[in-house]
Amino acid sequence: MADLTFAQAATTISAMKGEIVQALWETFVMVGLSTAFAVVFGTLLGIGLFVTASRQLHYNKPLNLLLDNLVNLMRAFPFVILMIAMIPVTRALIGSTIGPIAASLVLSVSGLFYFARLVEQNLREVPRGIIEAAISMGATPATVIFKVLLNEARAGMVSSMTVLAIGLLSYSAAAGMIGGGGLGDLAIRYGYYRYQTEVIIFIIAVLVLLVIIMQTTGNLIARRLDKR
Repeated sequence: MADLTFAQAATTISAMKGEIVQALWETFVMVGLSTAFAVVFGTLLGIGLFVTASRQLHYNKPLNLLLDNLVNLMRAFPFVILMIAMIPVTRALIGSTIGPIAASLVLSVSGLFYFARLVEQNLREVPRGIIEAAISMGATPATVIFKVLLNEARAGMVSSMTVLAIGLLSYSAAAGMIGGGGLGDLAIRYGYYRYQTEVIIFIIAVLVLLVIIMQTTGNLIARRLDKR
């Protein structure tokens, strides 16, 4: 391996371009589906955490305690253990435990509770005076939540979505360990089992590039939405 030249490494990577494109597509499927699911349901759960907290719109201590402990419990699960624990659920819902769609379910569950906490933190950063002003003008709780709170927190929400998507991209590589496919699976099969280090290096470079693109895009959108 020490004597491997750049030309030889490039030849190896070029010969695998079909598998690399397929793995890249599987990664996009996993990250795209899981991010969409986690954003939708994580936002709803995060709103629930916020509005049931003390001094908020629908203060409910028992419900808030239940939601808070549920989020803490699910976030405490290491991702690999969660993948294994959810195998029966994945098989029952998807019909298979192999492939990017099956892996997306586990990624979605993991991302959902993580994003819920980020949403709660973003909503807490909205000045209370803005909420009180909206209520004093006769706004309903639903209007306060969806037209005031989420609108004021939109820049932070975009930043949180970016963090979520990057985190799920990292987890998608681990999902390859149990047949999820994607770039992680390719790195394991060729880079680890076949000792083709150049494949691992190439996939790491691709993942780094994806992270840079995602973070740059997220920062740009967040700055445009930030009214401060």
